[in-house]
Amino acid sequence: MSSGFLKRTEIEGRGRGLVASQPLKAGEIVLRDSPILLYSALPLINPSSVYCSNCFRTLSSSSSCSSSCSHHHVFCSQNCLSAALASSHSPWLCQALSRLRDCAPLLLEQPVEQQVQARFLVAAYHLALYSPSQFQILLSLEGAPDAADTTAAHFLHSLISSLCPPPSTLPVPFSLELAAALLAKDKLNAFGLMEPCSSRNSGQRSVRAYGIYPNASFFNHDCLPNACRFDYVDTAPDRNTDIVVRMIHDVPQGREICLSYFPVNENYASRQRRENCWGTLAPLPPKDDGTASNIMECNAHSPQKTPSIIVLQASV
Repeated sequence: MSSGFLKRTEIEGRGRGLVASQPLKAGEIVLRDSPILLYSALPLINPSSVYCSNCFRTLSSSSSCSSSCSHHHVFCSQNCLSAALASSHSPWLCQALSRLRDCAPLLLEQPVEQQVQARFLVAAYHLALYSPSQFQILLSLEGAPDAADTTAAHFLHSLISSLCPPPSTLPVPFSLELAAALLAKDKLNAFGLMEPCSSRNSGQRSVRAYGIYPNASFFNHDCLPNACRFDYVDTAPDRNTDIVVRMIHDVPQGREICLSYFPVNENYASRQRRENCWGTLAPLPPKDDGTASNIMECNAHSPQKTPSIIVLQASV
């Protein structure tokens, strides 16, 4: 990716990243990215639908309408339903989600996370059928399966194979190996679209949906980020599932642009403690005046999924 603001490059010791291609100012929007894949973060076995199944806006009793393909899936408007049926909500995907939901006893024996992973795999297989080129972008992102991915893939591949295998027109082999590879891409590249603030969770916010954003996935992590990302799911009139990345402070040309994968309203020490669970630390480069910096930088390379509920004032 190369634009007027950001340039993708290989960064020594950190892999691929995004750097400023010109001096950037605080508050400047440097990226607006649309998802190639979206899926609900709610468990399959959920008592009610509170978000549109296409754009994930919060549903109101006056705006929701039943889907013509399944009573389980509701939409914020007839236009949104029509758009979904033409793109993200095919008859196979709708049937697959319904069949997975109907096998509650099997899923209830597994971690809740696997219900969400099942949603992702079905959405990914649909993407392969609907847009093979975007599916190849998904496969090109960072992430190789580990033991946990392989274990989850064994269960989920068997489940999907028996209940709702993808059509034979799938352009890639439907296999255990593909499922494991996809789960790894999801774990390292998905961004969460946040629920509204709610008093029922003491000000905490949960994730309503996950999305794969092909350009934003190249931002590396820093416990002292120079940029922050926002979503406007309920307020944007269109393209409401886009994420917007703004600069926190001025940076010179050539400086790497980083996000914090953890909430920015956590203090620095807290973010470092969380990062230590899965990243490595290295000293920052010298300050502009040549003196050494005692601030530590987090050498992580891809967004990790956050816990299902996090304290967040701005989506990060």
